[in-house]
Amino acid sequence: MKHFFFLTISTLLFLSCNKDEQVNNNNPYLPNYPVNLQIDMNFPAYNDLNFVSNPVYINVAGAGVRGIIVMKVGEGLYNAFDAACPNQALSNCSTMTINGINAVCPCDEKQYSLFNGLASGAQYPMKQYRTSLNGSVISITN
Repeated sequence: MKHFFFLTISTLLFLSCNKDEQVNNNNPYLPNYPVNLQIDMNFPAYNDLNFVSNPVYINVAGAGVRGIIVMKVGEGLYNAFDAACPNQALSNCSTMTINGINAVCPCDEKQYSLFNGLASGAQYPMKQYRTSLNGSVISITN
């Protein structure tokens, strides 16, 4: 029993080790603000979300760090990403803009796909939020 306990503890310690140079999901540039939004696509401002590849920027209270970019990616499927540049400290140039199906960071001109949140050569992906659809209402949470 003593050996089993020692082996279990040793295994847990070994698996919990992490090298400092490894990228993990904790982005040091973006704080974790609570997000709990409901977006009704019947409202004219969000009507574009009824169609695939028509992203919408949402900047209301509780919409992440720098607002949220939402895009329909398939039937009943939506992606929601924070509009803050994921590889820049918060500054006057760190709010991304929409360019077609990409989000562009004005600080470094990196283009992030709104299908997966990735940019070529970027250390961190865009911060993604959970989405669910109920009728015409998209719920966005973290």
